[in-house]
Amino acid sequence: MPHSPALSGRGWKQNIMPWMLRLPAVCSKPPEHRWCSAAATLILRDSFFAFRADLTLLPDHFGLKCPPEDFRENSPDGVSRKEYNPAFPEVAVKRWIVLLTILCSSFCGWTQVIDRSVPGTLQVATFIRAGVLIDGVSNSPRRNQVITIRAGRISDVSDAGNARIPAGVAVIDLSQATVLPGLIDAHTHIFLQGEDPAEGGYDVQLLKYPLAFRAARATVSVRRALEQGFTTLRDMETEGAGYGDVGIKQAIEGGYIPGPRLFVSTRAISTTGGYPLEGYAPEIEVPKGVQIIDGPVEARKAAREQLDHGADWIKVYMTHRSWVSNNGVGKNAELVSQPTLTVDELRAIVDETHGWGKKVACHAYSGEGLQRGLDGGCDSIEHGLVLTDAQIAQMIRQGTWLCPTLSVYYIDWAPADTPDGQRDRKRASEHEVSFRKALKAGVKIAFGTDIGGIPWSQPIAQEFPRMVEFGMTPMQAIQSATSRAAELLEMKGQLGVIAPGAYADVVAVSGDPLADVKLLENVGFVMKNGQVFKNEIGSKR
Repeated sequence: MPHSPALSGRGWKQNIMPWMLRLPAVCSKPPEHRWCSAAATLILRDSFFAFRADLTLLPDHFGLKCPPEDFRENSPDGVSRKEYNPAFPEVAVKRWIVLLTILCSSFCGWTQVIDRSVPGTLQVATFIRAGVLIDGVSNSPRRNQVITIRAGRISDVSDAGNARIPAGVAVIDLSQATVLPGLIDAHTHIFLQGEDPAEGGYDVQLLKYPLAFRAARATVSVRRALEQGFTTLRDMETEGAGYGDVGIKQAIEGGYIPGPRLFVSTRAISTTGGYPLEGYAPEIEVPKGVQIIDGPVEARKAAREQLDHGADWIKVYMTHRSWVSNNGVGKNAELVSQPTLTVDELRAIVDETHGWGKKVACHAYSGEGLQRGLDGGCDSIEHGLVLTDAQIAQMIRQGTWLCPTLSVYYIDWAPADTPDGQRDRKRASEHEVSFRKALKAGVKIAFGTDIGGIPWSQPIAQEFPRMVEFGMTPMQAIQSATSRAAELLEMKGQLGVIAPGAYADVVAVSGDPLADVKLLENVGFVMKNGQVFKNEIGSKR
């Protein structure tokens, strides 16, 4: 029998296997298990009779549409490359029978339903039974819902009584739980670890820690976030780790490490005298935690560099040091913040960034620096410790978001009788007042924690009780970390919502977080892109 390159070694893999693997796409009426289809039966039958009769059997015999490129048309002698259609001689028939038998056996036990909405594709559906559903948008929860997921997206949400779940398919039973969209933290620092001053504080990571060590710690941070139900993060700069956040994002998207969906801001931008490291001898040039610029030209160039290297957002520090005026004495004791960029410098960054279709986040505590941030066109104000009534009105007119990060200002207070202690307490008290005013006025508020400034070992969701304490309803707080944060990220309808077309990012908790929002600190089920990452409360059948 002549030897055919198409049926042996590399030829078998390149020519026969690709064509064979396309069989399901051309079966006109496949059953639930498409590999065990009429086409497979036909091939087995006719291959057997052709073998017995010593006949040549071509793919067209089965009425299957096999593009010429699926066969490389190699002749038996490897010479007539454009003339030869491979036959199915004895060896090929045996291989067909053995391989198809294995495939049929392997897939007969498949228990997930096939989605035929896209011709020629093989998609499986997953069903989630939700006892209570908070969808991220509605102001009231729904009970006894069924969520249908296909290809990493939500395809349907319906009442359990109306849902059509085929017998024997995979169902995740969360009927005793509250189901929510994957949570979004819009202000994180995966390259910070709540640095302990006793171990060198902020400075040690820039002076002593190799970038690889910091990146390794960042992989733990993102896994920790996902474990807690935060399926999306907007990370607000790497604190001297360059473009390390871009690399972590690539590793997550490539499936090398688990983690949330990342929106990264890379190096961030400030001015000379506007960011640590500080306090060293002037003869020593120390690294900085941001990219330093002076002047509109340098500002625009820095934005271009960061955008070119993968920034999804540009982070700008509009204020730096803060202190209490008048030594904290009397009614004139106010929280003062050092301004950094000028309005012209910021406008150059905003103009360039908006031209790339991206947005600018401005770290701003109070005073002149915060006002410059608004006048220069920032898309979000980070922290906003002291907001005047006029600034709140300007934020509403301009559509500027507030990402407040409340909880981080209630840790590590210095002693009350020291200038730093007075500053720490003033930050917290003024922040509460500003948050309440902004909420009442209708400023757009997105959930953010500044985690990293807080150790990653602490619960990210500790921010929810603080938001509720300062005036939000539990539902408002949840929406700030779901649909509202998604809107900030320009992902409305795709993230932060349980609805058809959205990414299948789903979390669940035992109990009712609308009655006790602290329950969100103990997420028991996490799904990202339709893949279950954690399941401690739901059964699966």
